[in-house]
Amino acid sequence: MKEIRISPNSTLAEALKTIEPNTRIVLPEGVFREKLEISVPDLEIVGAGSGKTIIVNGDYAKKIAADGREFNTFRTYTLAVTAPRVTLRNLTVENDARSPEKLGQEVALTVYADEFLAEDCAFLSTQDTVFLGPLPDDLIKRYDGFLRNSLRTKGEQKHIFRRCLVAGTVDFIFGCGNSLFEDCEIRSLCDARGHGYIAAPSHSSEQEIGIVFNKCRLTRESGVADGSIMLARPWRDYGKTSFINCEMDKHISAEGFNKWGDTHRDRTARFAEYPTKPEARVPWSKLLTELEAKALLGYFDK
Repeated sequence: MKEIRISPNSTLAEALKTIEPNTRIVLPEGVFREKLEISVPDLEIVGAGSGKTIIVNGDYAKKIAADGREFNTFRTYTLAVTAPRVTLRNLTVENDARSPEKLGQEVALTVYADEFLAEDCAFLSTQDTVFLGPLPDDLIKRYDGFLRNSLRTKGEQKHIFRRCLVAGTVDFIFGCGNSLFEDCEIRSLCDARGHGYIAAPSHSSEQEIGIVFNKCRLTRESGVADGSIMLARPWRDYGKTSFINCEMDKHISAEGFNKWGDTHRDRTARFAEYPTKPEARVPWSKLLTELEAKALLGYFDK
């Protein structure tokens, strides 16, 4: 694999203009204030450490873009990955708008690509921190002519996050991806609205994996109240999320899951836990068997 080292005075955007597949880009310690799309496959981007190498931007959903329209959730990303087999290591990706109550959604990382891997990274924002593509089918149609085709891909995509920190407030891990978060810290932050949701899945009925949290620590920022955070709510019918061998603090609501307002998505949502399901959990969530838990995790070893 070819290796390119970026100097502190350069930008990652400049390097990505001429980069070729099968390249490792090494970033120094420092702050890179950039909005980026990685559209070249088989890349590895390595920083000097989470919290030391920081890629940051501050777009938000209600901001007016150059085309005169609001950014909308899906144009607010700091970093978008649209090519397969991209790996991120030892860096932070952040959206620092930090006012979702007033400004709307603020995405840090968007992934519209298969075989994505992130290790020892931090992804920081508030509402909608990490989007796991593809979009739901109805939004692919709705955003024709609004989002570039690279942000409107179809097909199942596999994503793996290991030993990462993901922090946010509302629906801060969301989308249609088959996505594993393993040995990660999932940190709920304070929100003026007084409540939060970790995951907002939107899978089709045919998808069997969904978003999987394995051996994760569900933590909270000081000031987040006991019982104020839901594990997940279904952004679309059939959304699927599983929590396996996870440690949870008292900020997690006893009910665990929300059906999304006055919808009937509790009839189709596929939410599950292993090895135990607390008695107070909503009756429409599930306790996984050992074989079911192994099958979900085994998908990511293929």
